[in-house]
Amino acid sequence: MSLKINIGCGQTPTKNWRNYDNSWSIFLAKKPLVASILGKSGFLSEPQQQFISFASKENILWANAIKRIPEENTSADVIYSSHMIEHIEKEDVESFLKEARRILKSGGVIRIAVPNIKYHVENYLNTGDADKFIYDTHLTRKKPKTIIAKIKYLIIGDRNHQWMYDGKSLCKLLASAGFQKLQVMKAGSTNITDPGTLDLNERSPESVFVEAINP
Repeated sequence: MSLKINIGCGQTPTKNWRNYDNSWSIFLAKKPLVASILGKSGFLSEPQQQFISFASKENILWANAIKRIPEENTSADVIYSSHMIEHIEKEDVESFLKEARRILKSGGVIRIAVPNIKYHVENYLNTGDADKFIYDTHLTRKKPKTIIAKIKYLIIGDRNHQWMYDGKSLCKLLASAGFQKLQVMKAGSTNITDPGTLDLNERSPESVFVEAINP
């Protein structure tokens, strides 16, 4: 049976795939007493508490994919990651791709979806709305002001974007990590055999999709 892995699945795990995320909500889903205390203390918002319940129900697993994906060498047939690597500093993305190559079989497929900076630039050129362009790229961040917000920031970190890509730069990134047969995919299309319920249009038309092969 093939092993297909969704890394950084957030609230959109793929049915019959192995789903990972590094959110603290995933960690707290395994510790309901701690989650309950933090919720009552005001450290968790209502959406966060709902996600904790969802993660437990969907059996989403926790992993820091920069450091280690808890899978055996050459065990995975497919890795999919959507709207994750833009939240990671560029040098850390290299560490993630190294881990991805470690667990992928030879000939295994990696599919990555990210916000397409070209899409946002074209929108800006069409509308001339600079404020919307900056807002939509999520490259800015507000400083936490309250004590609770500052503690959250120290624990959870920054969830805004660290870098942005288009199809060309994403292919370049994957090639530098050693992947081959790079291809920018149209939304809805894939080279993955039997993708099952994988969302091949995730966050389209904002997304750009790239697939590559582990040699």
